[in-house]
Amino acid sequence: MTDLRIKKKRSVAIGFSKFSLMLILAFVVVLPLVRMMTVLQFVDFEDVFYSPHFKSALINSIVYTLASTVISVVVAYLLAICTVRVDIRFKRVFSILLTLPMLIPSISHGTGMIVLFGSNGIVSRLFGLTAVSNIYGAPGIILGSVMYAFPVAYIMLADVLRYEDMAVYEAADILGISRTRAFLKISLPYMKKPLLTAFFSTFSMIVTDYGVPLRIGGQEKTLSSLMYESAIGRSELGQGAVFGLVLLIPALLSFGVDFFSKEKASSSFVRSSGQSHGSRQLSLRILAYIFCGLMVVFSLLPIIAFVLLSIVENYPNRMNLTFENYAFILNGDGLQYLMNSLFIGLITALIGTAIGFVCAYLTSRAKSPASRILHLLSITSMAIPGMVLGISYLTTFAGSALYGTIMILVMVNMAHFLSSPYLMMYNSFGKMNENLEAVGSTLGIGRLRMLGRIFLPQSFPTLAEMFSYLFVNSMMTISAVAFLATSDTRPISLMIKELERSPKVGRIAVVSLLILAVNILIKIIVERVKSLAARKRLEQ
Repeated sequence: MTDLRIKKKRSVAIGFSKFSLMLILAFVVVLPLVRMMTVLQFVDFEDVFYSPHFKSALINSIVYTLASTVISVVVAYLLAICTVRVDIRFKRVFSILLTLPMLIPSISHGTGMIVLFGSNGIVSRLFGLTAVSNIYGAPGIILGSVMYAFPVAYIMLADVLRYEDMAVYEAADILGISRTRAFLKISLPYMKKPLLTAFFSTFSMIVTDYGVPLRIGGQEKTLSSLMYESAIGRSELGQGAVFGLVLLIPALLSFGVDFFSKEKASSSFVRSSGQSHGSRQLSLRILAYIFCGLMVVFSLLPIIAFVLLSIVENYPNRMNLTFENYAFILNGDGLQYLMNSLFIGLITALIGTAIGFVCAYLTSRAKSPASRILHLLSITSMAIPGMVLGISYLTTFAGSALYGTIMILVMVNMAHFLSSPYLMMYNSFGKMNENLEAVGSTLGIGRLRMLGRIFLPQSFPTLAEMFSYLFVNSMMTISAVAFLATSDTRPISLMIKELERSPKVGRIAVVSLLILAVNILIKIIVERVKSLAARKRLEQ
């Protein structure tokens, strides 16, 4: 009788926990979106859809996003092959350098393209291309979007390649099957689902981004830049909400294809965490070094340009060295905004990691009909552009006690970025032995004790990555917080938009470098903590 009473109490506790988390996620994600819909009743849809810019912006968004996505995924896949399959040195260094563009806001990439390839750009002046250089419009949007998006696709594809069973390729080699045929018959079928996931994830990320097209698009408009101009430039929230709903369509399609293909997909190969046998063919190694080297240069060029711009008085007119740009940012409001960003990022990472961890445990290890609802709520924000969240929060909380506080910025960041860290932990829990709870129950060990003694230590590396992901993205984001920040709570990322009309582009460079420096420091700390935790587990 006592055992039954204990089991009933545990079941009630789990059910209460799921219900509480569903209420929290409904409040921070679903309620604002529903409230935003009420704004639409005052909007003339026909006037919006038949406006002179809508059709061209829609076509531009589709064409430029498709081009950028295809280039990003192809480049990412080739880089993943080079750094995982080919036997080259400095793989870890290449991987780190290739992912640095992820640590600065997308609008900084647009600025970087202008600084490098504009009519007065560093590269244009160096090679005498100032008369013919025209980076504004389609070339700049595509190039900037590729720089912004390919590192994400690279991480996704490289991770999959590391766990492919290489015994299949060894068997093919023994049977005399050519490398080309093995690639077509083994590699591509295995990578079909990951490539599809990377494609739709990258497409959704690019089509909803306004930073690059707003900064370097020139006269070429996209739906995301029109949305920004409507909602922030002219304060027409209703019109901005309409553009947001249109942008939700590709994001929802991307989310749906990815979600349902995950449910149905089954790999024909056995994944192994063992080391893959990288190709040692000299010609492939040389090509891999060249390609990785070129992409590293491509990734680092904006950062190098920002360093140069930050220490000259006013490029390209006055090139004397000075730290006036740093003094202007740090002695003005920049230091306060940096502190705001650090505080927002820290609170978002702590709360988001805790909620993501508990949600993942309850949906993967304590399954019930309620688990499906909680899982769906946890991943819903993947399909919602940040600007749509910002508008929905503005229409929901304007005039409330929350509006204008640090907490509302934490809430919108958590709603915006929670899904990916949640899925990290969900997948980690799914790899653990499914009978652990049953064994613990037989031995009289409760779930809470199991969680603290077994699941928490085993999943600590993923926890660290969750914290890093949430903090880094909170430091960089502009889209959602732009609607909600006040002069007292403004994060430093919003200074980039404020300074874009300044003749001294070096000040934008300083802000971008500060964000990059903080994010690199967090990455180093997280990696150090993970290494110490791994060493401690080995000693035990």
